[in-house]
Amino acid sequence: MDAQLFTKLVKEAKVGKQLPDAIYLHKDAFETLPNTLIKFIPAVANALNVKENDWNLVKLFKKDFRLSLLHYPTFYSDSYPALQKSINVDLSKLSHRITDYANADNPPILHRKETMVLSKNPHYEHFTQITAEGENAGLYDNTRLIGFKQSWLNLIKRHGYELVDGRLFRCSSLPAITHEKSIDRHKTAIVRHDLSAPLKSLAKSSFLEGDHSIFDYGCGRGDDLRELEAHGLDVIGWDPNFQPDNDKVASDIVNLGFVLNVIEDQDERLEVLLGAWELADKLLVVSVMLANESFINQFTPYKDGVITSRNTFQKYYAQNEIKNYIYP
Repeated sequence: MDAQLFTKLVKEAKVGKQLPDAIYLHKDAFETLPNTLIKFIPAVANALNVKENDWNLVKLFKKDFRLSLLHYPTFYSDSYPALQKSINVDLSKLSHRITDYANADNPPILHRKETMVLSKNPHYEHFTQITAEGENAGLYDNTRLIGFKQSWLNLIKRHGYELVDGRLFRCSSLPAITHEKSIDRHKTAIVRHDLSAPLKSLAKSSFLEGDHSIFDYGCGRGDDLRELEAHGLDVIGWDPNFQPDNDKVASDIVNLGFVLNVIEDQDERLEVLLGAWELADKLLVVSVMLANESFINQFTPYKDGVITSRNTFQKYYAQNEIKNYIYP
């Protein structure tokens, strides 16, 4: 292998997270690489006595005769996994440098993991959903701020979100009801500083241009209300914890944003959905949290959902599941 052939083969790699100067690819997607690279990368690892379980991603440089063997041990379990060890190999000088992040407070982290695996990977859809959450929250507007753990967490906080069990959390809350287990529903409403994803979708579809009245059913702390009111829109919201004195009023558009997924009682969940439907004169917007089974299985099951680390209930849906629930 020489620099010219290496550069040629890297250019032929069509799968992976494509950056201007490099490609990131998980081992599980190596089958898409040219055969010479498939054999060459493990050979480099073997030459450096790097055990197979001590790396799972490779960074292939497009313009230099270099590659990095990367170890993200929580690649499949964490939404934004941290880098534990990097072995940067300069193939032209036959030298390498090891950087250990195991005890680092602010290690590099990964984003857009769906680009690093194949579409047939069972985690692909879940990874895609995680990326879509970040895009809808505006977290990728400046990619210079997202590469390290603490910077990423600070960015999430500044945008008014919270990371709960690996998912961006902005859920309207409903009051805690005494069941066989006490659920802290009020903890699902957090402070935000821009429009929620459902309202952003309405804006992109030209529904927020002042022609429609809007009711936010389960408005939480009222961040969407304040933003819409600031633009002169006719909007009102109701929330049992934060806006309990407001009336539930019929409106052109009713937003039921991330409400159904925090209700642990199935009968109450259906009652809320039907109640929101009755208030919607023209359009009902329903949004829920999505996740696949591998993500859900890491939590404590409760009824038809799970208990999060903050003692809130979450009913994570698959896309077809929520479609069938609304349109049985």
